[in-house]
Amino acid sequence: MYIKGRYIVSACALLFFQQALASGMDCTKAASVVEKAICADKPLYELDAQMGAAYRKLMKAAPEQAEVKKAQRQWLRERDGCGEEVSCLSQRYQDRLQVLHAQWIDAVAYKPDEIDKQVMEDLQQRVREMSKESPEFALERALNSLTLGSIGSSFSAELDEDEQPLFPTTIPKDVTQDEWKALQASDIKGAAESGQTSYTLMDLDGDGQRDLIVETYSGGTGMFHYTETWRRSDGRFIRRTAEFVPQNSNDSVLFYTNDRGANQAVYLIGARGKIYFAYQNGSYGEDQVYLLNPLKVNRQVPTVSVRYDYQLKVPHTQYIEDSDKAYELEPSLQKVLTKAVTGLDANAGMTGQQKKPLCPIPKTAKDSEEYYGYGASYYAIEPVADFPVIIGDDCYVARLINWFGTYDEKNGLPAVLLMRKPESEDPQRSYSVNGRRHITQVSTSVGKTEGGADNF
Repeated sequence: MYIKGRYIVSACALLFFQQALASGMDCTKAASVVEKAICADKPLYELDAQMGAAYRKLMKAAPEQAEVKKAQRQWLRERDGCGEEVSCLSQRYQDRLQVLHAQWIDAVAYKPDEIDKQVMEDLQQRVREMSKESPEFALERALNSLTLGSIGSSFSAELDEDEQPLFPTTIPKDVTQDEWKALQASDIKGAAESGQTSYTLMDLDGDGQRDLIVETYSGGTGMFHYTETWRRSDGRFIRRTAEFVPQNSNDSVLFYTNDRGANQAVYLIGARGKIYFAYQNGSYGEDQVYLLNPLKVNRQVPTVSVRYDYQLKVPHTQYIEDSDKAYELEPSLQKVLTKAVTGLDANAGMTGQQKKPLCPIPKTAKDSEEYYGYGASYYAIEPVADFPVIIGDDCYVARLINWFGTYDEKNGLPAVLLMRKPESEDPQRSYSVNGRRHITQVSTSVGKTEGGADNF
């Protein structure tokens, strides 16, 4: 991030603004209060110059110029509402520049071609076919069938005396002299400074030259892995986002995966003569697979969506939390709990504050909100639904949680049923829940990404 005064601007936006070469308004013709205020303040005048260049740049790239003009006229009216107040004018310009920059990126970013769309349709059909024999793992098997083998050369960052990663100082194994010369001519040393870093050389665009994949593990709260690519161009490697951010910036990545607080996986696949990073972003009841072009800025992305239904049950054998000690549920209690979770699906997921109380609110209640929902959740888990569970004469507010659709062959969907009595000092109850899934729908679309694929 770039910080100057009270404003924070991303590195990509900074480069965009720095490229604004046109002069600002002609102050000899300033007539309105706003124009005079801009001409009297150098930072405002510079912002106005950046605005002019940004607007013209967007007009050249935008498919709907009339809409851009209309929005700009509306913004000018809002700007003029500031009068001569410098702070208000400055904020208006900062906000508008960010909007114009985002719209410009959308306009010039890679547009999926017919091959990309056909690969998307092929993957959809492959998942459907495999679901006939493998209704639980059809998506994973379809992606594995397209995954490329070991077709590149990989090497790791070196560690200095303080165990900090550095870009290699000697030519790694299986790297040609020509590639090593190009690597040394490219400003990629900073990529290793943010965590454990590895590099892979492979041809990502079929031009006969190997490109560079940089993978970095930074740890932290989410245990993040970041991936960025560099395209081989003549005698050097050019960062994928070089047109949008400074060459030595770490402000953007192709994608990242979060190993805590998400369910994400990435497959490097080949189809119809092209290579893609197939980014799988999971949640309860649905997987999204985004087909990312490895060397382009992706905004509109071919997407395959797979939806699931679950058969949920509460096992007879339960385990005390944070312990290997097992106990057996009473058959009547197991029946009540299983009935409570049966029928919950991906569309049930209303959590938080409900319109109606989940449990009856007694006249003696001191905190009626206790009866409407389970409460706040933890970032590393995904709440599925809040609902009531009736045991005898007691009503419990319950919540089903899971780990973003995480699923394995042995246990299926691991989930937990949490229960508490409103306004009671009794500790919450928790019961393990298992679910087996089957595919109910496979669809395709082209649009924005989510999760760790929502980057440059």
